[in-house]
Amino acid sequence: MVTSVPRLVIAAPSSGSGKTTVATGLMAALTARGLTVSPHKVGPDYIDPGYHALATGRVGRNLDAYLCGPELVGPLFAHGARGCDIAVVEGVMGLYDGAAGEGELASTAHVAKLLRAPVVLVVDASSQSRSVAALVHGFVSWDPEVRVGGVILNKVASDRHEGLLREALDSVGVPVMGVLRRVARVETPSRHLGLVPVAERGSLAVEAVDAMAAQVAAGCDLSALVALARGAGPLADAAWDAGEALVSSPPPPLPSSSPGAPPPGPGSAVDGPRPQSPDGPVVAVAGGAAFTFSYAEHSELLAAAGAEAVVFDPLRDEELPEGTVGLVIGGGFPEVYAAELSANEPLRKAVAGLAASGAPVAAECAGLLYLCRELDGMPLCGVLDASARMSERLTLGYRDAVAVNDSVLAGAGTRMRGHEFHRTAVEPGAGAAPAWGVRAPERRVEGFVQRGVHASYLHTHWASEPGVARRFVERCRTS
Repeated sequence: MVTSVPRLVIAAPSSGSGKTTVATGLMAALTARGLTVSPHKVGPDYIDPGYHALATGRVGRNLDAYLCGPELVGPLFAHGARGCDIAVVEGVMGLYDGAAGEGELASTAHVAKLLRAPVVLVVDASSQSRSVAALVHGFVSWDPEVRVGGVILNKVASDRHEGLLREALDSVGVPVMGVLRRVARVETPSRHLGLVPVAERGSLAVEAVDAMAAQVAAGCDLSALVALARGAGPLADAAWDAGEALVSSPPPPLPSSSPGAPPPGPGSAVDGPRPQSPDGPVVAVAGGAAFTFSYAEHSELLAAAGAEAVVFDPLRDEELPEGTVGLVIGGGFPEVYAAELSANEPLRKAVAGLAASGAPVAAECAGLLYLCRELDGMPLCGVLDASARMSERLTLGYRDAVAVNDSVLAGAGTRMRGHEFHRTAVEPGAGAAPAWGVRAPERRVEGFVQRGVHASYLHTHWASEPGVARRFVERCRTS
């Protein structure tokens, strides 16, 4: 199957150049023109896809050659872009910045080559004039397999400044497809882990996206950008399909019992099977403002494995969804909402009871914190005998991991790649039965496996190992 969806990659020489403003604004401006736009983000970022979704009305999807492998970039792109008129892919960091120590792997340039997509370079021109030509020339010539088809100049001070920049770039041979002036109201607020997610900003996020769209529509040649996108080469990759992925990736056998499981105590909910939905086991998926980090493919894999994924909001809901037999708690910002999460005692007790029953619980990063006894002194679910706190240290980077113990997600010895991104610390960092052994940046074990709980700081992408979804759902059926 050949994919021929027109596509562009929005890249930059470095972070902070304006990629998100341009990519999100372009998505929204093209959508306003009546095009169905497929939004994508290079790398593991969860926040930018939220803005992309707001701009296009479609799910924002990640393309990560490290977490999923280069071979899945094309199929995952084709899956997300199916039926669309055009796709816009926002890059990560600088154009040629990839996974540390891995060359071009997972860089924007790497993904652009895998997608056979032209690149538009967003340049922060605020502190330069003629030097912009040398900068752009360097990025254009560095890798001849990367096709830089246009430049958008950002943060241009005046008409005179624009004239100097355009004159300098005439010698490079790359067309200027847009000039954007600095506009304060387009700025989106940030905090300790980047932009504030869409789910927390409500109407302010809508206003920000509208402002980005207006700026891009006024300052960029949309027709030229669409024409460039139409010049992307065809892709021979078949679109990824959750059901087919599960068939081709069967799970290892389920463990008879999970390590680290204390014997059931009086009153624990293990007297009999919990009622299940006739449509499949109900898996509660944490959402709302505190838990915004999730890859769309996770829910698709759960559904393909036969589960009914039901989203609930731990900030508002005092009960788990009716019939819940499994729980997935992804990433987010529980540290921002610790007081509210703590105040919702009925839900905390429901989560603790579900975990005590042996039901499957998969928790990543924010989910790990939520299962701890406390976060910065405020009581949380108490599923794990661990406490969490805010930290001055930013932990960030890709990780190679191996499952240390059998769990509801993976059999011991299963290798997966993950990503850490947090300013919190959990003490202890691992339970009696750790979840993962991590090779770099230092060798260590981390996370917790106890009874049906798998809790860890690592964000993983289940498309890279679809058997974890089938394994989790099968455990939901039998727990």
